[in-house]
Amino acid sequence: MKNTIVRTPLVLLCFFPLFMKGQMVTGVWQGKINRQQVEVKIIQNGDSLTGSSYYYTSPSNYRRYSIKGYFDAATNETVWWDDQLIEEKNGKNSISHPGKIPILARADFNCPGGARMMLDGKTAAKDNEEKSKGEVHLDKTGKGIFADEWDFVIDNYTAGTNDPYIIDSIQAIAFTPPPVVEKKADVIPLEIQYPVPPAQKAETAKAVIPLVKKEEPPRKISIEEKFTLRKKEYTMEIPVMGDSIELRFYDNAQVDGDSISLFLNDKLVFEHIRLTAVAYTIKIATSDLLENNDLVMVAENLGEIPPNTSYMVAIVKDKRYDAMLTSTEQTSAAIKLVKNPQSMH
Repeated sequence: MKNTIVRTPLVLLCFFPLFMKGQMVTGVWQGKINRQQVEVKIIQNGDSLTGSSYYYTSPSNYRRYSIKGYFDAATNETVWWDDQLIEEKNGKNSISHPGKIPILARADFNCPGGARMMLDGKTAAKDNEEKSKGEVHLDKTGKGIFADEWDFVIDNYTAGTNDPYIIDSIQAIAFTPPPVVEKKADVIPLEIQYPVPPAQKAETAKAVIPLVKKEEPPRKISIEEKFTLRKKEYTMEIPVMGDSIELRFYDNAQVDGDSISLFLNDKLVFEHIRLTAVAYTIKIATSDLLENNDLVMVAENLGEIPPNTSYMVAIVKDKRYDAMLTSTEQTSAAIKLVKNPQSMH
């Protein structure tokens, strides 16, 4: 009997410590999303992602979005979505309109060998992840086609610009759309438009202006009253297993001062949670939960841009559940946490 020699092909892999993965994800990525040419600038800030995406046919024909998302260092999953349309530029002779529909992307960060780094995955509609759109194929590159405020952060990320304060400051600049210049109409004095006879002027001068009664400011409604009065709208049901459940809350739109309170089974458990691009994380022990639980998000305010929107990520064991939560002055977003009795054994 002849000895059989099994030859295993040599596979080049890249390994880096967990604290370096954020540095690897941060950078300029180029390739195609849904068969469209795209350049994505990704910057990691804690476990959150921010930056810009450019869909283009040429440097003079593109759409630029601000992006938000998160990076899971344990699985190398990179998730981001087109948040706001910041800039739109059309070439003189162009008939195509790249990036017309904002998307949500889920991609695996991988390094097939050498210095090459890739993001490959799937996309969906931003507001409906069940509706699949296409594929993501991006390669990390040293220099981008489009220059913007994020270039400084990316170029100096390992030398200090990974500081959250710097990233938030640049974000405030980068996410501001260019001002729209409006031509002011010439102001014509009222007396020139509609001449007032001298006699009428004298009578007007003698007129007595009535006093306006000062109205009392409305009574401030407590967060408990808001919880009671507002209708609960259930978004999803999440099975609870293991020792605890981790919940992460982000501002789903432009960071504009949204703040929320959380009620668990009709009891206020967290208040004055300010939503930002950085996750606000809470953990709930499974032993503290009932078999069926109601978690309600009540808007303390509506921020500068109503309604109050939160992007929630729930981590249950090794599973992830995503939900878009919207609260107004009439409704509160709610989810159900259902404990699985078998998980306790």
